[in-house]
Amino acid sequence: MTLLGTFLHTLETTLPVFAMVFIGLGLRRLGWIDTNFINTASALVFRATLPTLVFLSIVRADLDTTLNPALLGFFVAATLASFVFCWLWAMRAAPTIDRGVYVQGAFRGNCGIVGLALAASLYGDFGLSAGGLLLGVVIISYNALSVVVLTAYQPGQATSWGRILGDIGRNPLILAVVVAVPFAWSGLQLPNWLMTSGDYFASLTLPLALMCIGGTLSLSAMRTDRKLAISASVMKMVTLPVLCTFAAWLAGFEGRELGLMFLFFASPTAAASFVMVKALGGNDRLAANIVALTTLMASVTVTAGVFVLRTAGLA
Repeated sequence: MTLLGTFLHTLETTLPVFAMVFIGLGLRRLGWIDTNFINTASALVFRATLPTLVFLSIVRADLDTTLNPALLGFFVAATLASFVFCWLWAMRAAPTIDRGVYVQGAFRGNCGIVGLALAASLYGDFGLSAGGLLLGVVIISYNALSVVVLTAYQPGQATSWGRILGDIGRNPLILAVVVAVPFAWSGLQLPNWLMTSGDYFASLTLPLALMCIGGTLSLSAMRTDRKLAISASVMKMVTLPVLCTFAAWLAGFEGRELGLMFLFFASPTAAASFVMVKALGGNDRLAANIVALTTLMASVTVTAGVFVLRTAGLA
C-alpha cells in the first residue's frame, strides 16, 4: 500500500469516530439536543448499553487470543509511570492549588468511549473484546490514582476509600467484564434472539456516547486557563502516547496489541475527570478546558499516530 493509500485508510478508520463528536457539537449549537438529553443519554450508555456491548464482545471472544495478562500488566505499569511523570512535571508547571487537576487531566483517558470506539473501528471484534477486558483494569487504576492526587491538593475534602472501592465494585463496566469472562470460558451459548436483541441495544452505545461528548464541549469556555490547559493537553495527547507506545514496542508488543494500547494511551481526557474535580471542590473550569482541548486535539493526534504505526508496519 502506498503512503497516500495508508493515510486515506487511516482517515477511514478514525474520521467516523470523531465525526460523531463534531455532529454532537453541531446538534447542541443548533439546539436539537440539550443538557437534559445529554445527561439522560450518558446515563443510559454508562449503565446499560456500554456494559451490554462489552459483555457481548467478550462472550463472543476467543479468550486464548484476547486475554493477554502481559498486555494488561504492561498497561497498569505504564499508567502508574505516566501518573508519576505527570505529577513530577506538574510540580514545575502548575501552581500548587491546580496540580491535582492538572495531573488527572494529563493522565486519565476516555478509554471507555473514545478508546473503545477507535479499537472497534480499527480492529473489529478483537478491538471490542480485548478493549473490554482492558477497560476493567483502566477503570480501577484511573479512579484510584485520581482520588490520590486530587485529595493530596484538596486537603479539606475527606474521601472515603471504602466508598470509592464500593463505587468501583458496582461499576457496570466492571460487572459486565466479571460476568462475561466465565460465559466466554465455559462456552455457554445464549439464545440467538437474545444475542440479536442485545446487538440492537448495544449498537446505540458508540454513536450516542460520542454525540454526548460533542454536546458537552464548550469552545467559549476555553478562553480561560489556556496556558495550563494547553500544557496538560499536550502532555495527554502527545508526550505520554509517544513515550508509552515506544516503551510498549521496546517491550516486544506489536500488531493489534501495540495498536490497541496506543489507542487507549492516546484517548482524550475522560469527562469523568471533570465530575470528580467538581465533587472535590477543585478548579472545575480548568478540568473542563482540558477535556475540551484534548477531545479536539484527538482527531489530529490519534489519526497521525495510527498513520505512523501503520506506515512503520507496527499496527
